[in-house]
Amino acid sequence: MRAAASLSPVPLAAAAWCLPALAPVMPPVAEALEVRRRAAPAGPVVHLTFDDGPHPQGTPAVLSALGAAGARATFFLVAEQVERFPSLAAEVAAAGHAIGVHGYRHRCLLRLGPRALADDVRRAIEVIGGLAAPPDAFYRAPYGMFSAAGLVLAARLRLAPWLWSRWGRDWRADATAASVTELAARGLQAGDVVLLHDADHYSDPGCWRATAAALPAILARIGEAGLRAGAL
Repeated sequence: MRAAASLSPVPLAAAAWCLPALAPVMPPVAEALEVRRRAAPAGPVVHLTFDDGPHPQGTPAVLSALGAAGARATFFLVAEQVERFPSLAAEVAAAGHAIGVHGYRHRCLLRLGPRALADDVRRAIEVIGGLAAPPDAFYRAPYGMFSAAGLVLAARLRLAPWLWSRWGRDWRADATAASVTELAARGLQAGDVVLLHDADHYSDPGCWRATAAALPAILARIGEAGLRAGAL
C-alpha cells in the first residue's frame, strides 16, 4: 500500500502521453487505441502509401511507376513541402491518388503540446486544401509516433489515424531496390498497408531512388499474388 500511495501522477501522465507512440511496434497498442494498421479487406487490394512528399525528383518517379501500372496510392503530404512544390502536390491529386495529412512540419508529436500540435495540423489541412486538393480523412503522424494529444485532435477533426502493416525501410542510406522490394512485398495479403517514401526531406539523402527503383517490382509482386494496388 505504501508503494501505491507513493506513485506520482507525473510519471503516469507521461506514460499516458507517450503510450500511442508504441503503436508502430506493438500491434496490440495500435488496436486498443484504434490506430489503423490494416484496412478492412474490400477485395484483393494492397494499399501503398507514400510519406514526406512532395519531392521534385522522388514524387514524379513514383507517379510515373504508378501510372504505368494503372495503380492508385495514398500520399501523406507534409504541408511545408506542398508550399515549396505546389505543382507537384496538384499533380498527385490530379492523378487520382488519395491525399492524407502528415503535418505542416515533420516534427515528433511527443515534443509538441496540444496547442502547437493543433496549430500544426490545422495549418497543414489549410495548405494542402488550398494548393493541392482537400485532404482525405487520413492522418499519419511523423515517424508514425502519435501522442495522446494527437489522437484526441484526430478524433476532434474527424481524421482517421493510420500506420502501416508492412514497410520497405526505404528511408535509410543502405536501402536498395532489392531490399525495399523484399521487405515491402514479402507475404502480402489483402488489406495490408505498405509504408514507403517518395521524398528524402527528412531521411538519408537520395534514399527515394531505392523506392522509385523498387516500385515496379513491388507492383509486379502484388499482381503475382493475385492482388492489386489501391488507395486507402
